[in-house]
Amino acid sequence: MKKILMILVCVLVVSMLASCGSFKAKRVDSSEGDEKALEITDKWVFGDTERVIKDLLVQMENHKQFKNWVKKHGKNPTVFVGEVQNDTAEAYFPIDDMNDEFLNELSASGNFVLVDAASRASILKEMTYQNDGMVSPETAKTVGKQVGADLMIFGAVRMNPKTLEGKTIKQYSVNLRMTEVEKGIEVLRVRTKIQKFSSQNGSGW
Repeated sequence: MKKILMILVCVLVVSMLASCGSFKAKRVDSSEGDEKALEITDKWVFGDTERVIKDLLVQMENHKQFKNWVKKHGKNPTVFVGEVQNDTAEAYFPIDDMNDEFLNELSASGNFVLVDAASRASILKEMTYQNDGMVSPETAKTVGKQVGADLMIFGAVRMNPKTLEGKTIKQYSVNLRMTEVEKGIEVLRVRTKIQKFSSQNGSGW
């Protein structure tokens, strides 16, 4: 009898330990079939970055006002991309990865001419060096021939968390706007969202 009692106690303890602090996290969106291809977590992962950037590019290229702009000017726009800002409360949100992925996808699409915004200061320094007589005149590049941007893109990532009885839903939104430099007129605004759900049960061992 003692032996049976000890076995029951052990089983009970193991069950309690297994349940304490159990953590569940999953993506909450319409693409349940893609869940197996992504790490199941309530944290932002690179798969999320890839998904939102692809969605935003599709929205941009299909945006009626943007298509009208391209038709009117008869060319691919020269674009200056400002940083997508991290407006979430998460200091470690991978905003640099998102900015890099956005630039990569814009370049790969072939529909935009990108101004190298990140290197402008270095380019100016090199141009100044060349035109201060430090290189032969035949190889010095002429000041004033850089291409000006037609459009500028700005953006922000925001996160709105809602918690109830130990359950949390994080709704991330990635927002972009495109503005014409010469006239200051908005050409488009696009947004995409991702929701993540997590729950914490037990005493959190």
